Amino acid sequence: MTHSILSKIVTAQKQGEAKGIYAICSANSFVLEAGFQQALADNSPLLIESTCNQVNQFGGYTGMTPKKFVAYVKDMAQTHHFPLDRLILGGDHLGPSVWQNEAAATAMAKSKTLIRHYIAAGYTKIHLDASMKCADDAPDRPLNKTLSAARAAELCLTAEETLAQLPSNAPRPRYVIGTEVPVPGGEQEATTEMTVSSAADTEETINITRNEFLKRGLEDAWDRVIAVVVQPGVEFGDEALFEYNPAQTAKLSRFIRQYNHLVYEAHSTDYQTQTALRNLVKDHFAILKVGPALTFAFREAIFALAMIEEEWLGKRTDAQLSDVRQRLEEAMLAHPVYWQKYYFGNQAERHFARRYSFSDRIRYYWTVPAVNAALTQLLDNLSGKPIPASLLSQYLPVQYKRIRAGTLKNSPQACIYNKVADVLADYSAACGY
Repeated sequence: MTHSILSKIVTAQKQGEAKGIYAICSANSFVLEAGFQQALADNSPLLIESTCNQVNQFGGYTGMTPKKFVAYVKDMAQTHHFPLDRLILGGDHLGPSVWQNEAAATAMAKSKTLIRHYIAAGYTKIHLDASMKCADDAPDRPLNKTLSAARAAELCLTAEETLAQLPSNAPRPRYVIGTEVPVPGGEQEATTEMTVSSAADTEETINITRNEFLKRGLEDAWDRVIAVVVQPGVEFGDEALFEYNPAQTAKLSRFIRQYNHLVYEAHSTDYQTQTALRNLVKDHFAILKVGPALTFAFREAIFALAMIEEEWLGKRTDAQLSDVRQRLEEAMLAHPVYWQKYYFGNQAERHFARRYSFSDRIRYYWTVPAVNAALTQLLDNLSGKPIPASLLSQYLPVQYKRIRAGTLKNSPQACIYNKVADVLADYSAACGY
């Protein structure tokens, strides 16, 4: 059963094995396709997660409810003949984040509905996160930790009540508590250092949350809390990358060993080296979240293919170029809501960031109809016959070598999947596959 895979990873960690799992936090179809291909090649489980703003009862920014997202992912799994008992679906930052501009009572009511939808749809890994302030919480001080834990416990109670209404053989979800210091999706402002969570703060989070669970009779649910989210000092922003330093987390790493059913979940591990990822898993950060690094690799592949298209077909009178990069720029300027809080500087600097920032806010625009149409045209333009080897060598040199070696098909789709899979391969190796 998919839910037991996570428990087995925790057990392996407690037995001294550096075993982990990575979570793909993306709804991008190319990224998910690459994920299925990588998991099949590794004979490994595949954990796919959606966030509360991405997928919720109102559709989120993807336009998908939890039920629709589950159907979307399972259809893809069946297409790839991927065993459903190795597929895990997770909900990330489930709580009032989307509605934090509303009063707490209203935001929490919507959060409980969100939780009900996720559990009913079949998600088996649930990150309970009520760490953000709502509109009527005191604006001049941090949210009280006990209040945050109480809200998380209320969400768990809703999850358990929803579970009780499902068939008796429905898998019991595994829960994750806590939150990282930065906002989900990367730092919004430039910073020169990253604070690592302290063991004392982590212990307080665990104890307070446990107490709130037990107050509500959630002893069984507490036994299924498998991880706590902390900040191990890894993060990325517009230009900055913070590398993992095991020496900074030595005390934190030792601390979690006293709990026989808890490991750490590390968010924003994007762009870490394979060595850094492996060290994270060794230090009990057994669940590694990745998203923007995957769509960044996807963007790199598309931009490379766009350059190939221009060089190969640009002078042909019978070819209509996709202009996909221009369509993206137009979409981002027309709807700046997803990037304007992240990118700073003058006009030229913001233009550069829209295309090449590590924050990869461009990931929100691939489904814009004009952009999607341009992407389709790009792939159509390059699919009629094999891409010239010289252009592959110029713009996709790694994929060129694999095509030359006969291990990769010469097609734009294969090149895209392969570029994304290179990132996933680092995570897979770090997790012990």
